[in-house]
Amino acid sequence: MAASAPVFIDVDGSSIAVRQARGAAPGVVWLGGYKSDMLGTKAETLAAWASQEGHAYLRHDYSGHGESGGEFADGTISRWLAQSLAVFRRFSQGKQILVGSSMGAWIALRMVQELRKAGDTRVAGLVLLAPAPDFTVELIEPVLTDAQRRDIEEKGFFAEPSDYSDEPYIYTRALIEDGRANRVMTGPIDTHCPVHILQGLADPDVPSGHALKLASMLPADDVTLSLIPDGDHRLSRPEDLEMLKRAVGDMVRRAA
Repeated sequence: MAASAPVFIDVDGSSIAVRQARGAAPGVVWLGGYKSDMLGTKAETLAAWASQEGHAYLRHDYSGHGESGGEFADGTISRWLAQSLAVFRRFSQGKQILVGSSMGAWIALRMVQELRKAGDTRVAGLVLLAPAPDFTVELIEPVLTDAQRRDIEEKGFFAEPSDYSDEPYIYTRALIEDGRANRVMTGPIDTHCPVHILQGLADPDVPSGHALKLASMLPADDVTLSLIPDGDHRLSRPEDLEMLKRAVGDMVRRAA
């Protein structure tokens, strides 16, 4: 079934594409990864699942991604966080489960912090796939080459070939500097809700040790860590998608 046309909202001058399927609470909110869009395999799988189960489902493209406006190279965690919060506040009602993939897990954790700060306690659970919180600080900066550091200083960015696209990944100085201001893995992370992490042990992009470190910072009685021996970063094989649906279904039932 083809996805319905998106609606667009303006967030700080960026045209953000949003798809909303109405249904029962708890709703499910999809947060995609770096350079991913809301029509990817996992997002579409959850759309079909939510429709079948009768639950609300909300997703959007960050600026510079998918159907949203803006330039990818202008994006930062702060900017994409602000857009995600704007979509959440405008389109969601009642309890919600945030499902974050890779960078989307970082956005989800920051969303919980900002929502709680504002008195919004509607996030009832997190499902994080191959989570990459603090990836600019923890995974990129420590392994920058001299040439990449020179590019950042002289050009304001460096480019890396992508295994997932013909176009290279762009990492800007603004993204890296802004990442430092949005770190979450600096001490205990109080999400005020249960968390389920799905991590592939064959992930070439986000090592499993990163997920283990994240899990160690979450409340022990509320975190589940599922390690997938042959799972890669995408976690988009049929068996991975079944595990994702089970994890989200369990979280929805728990929140209800």
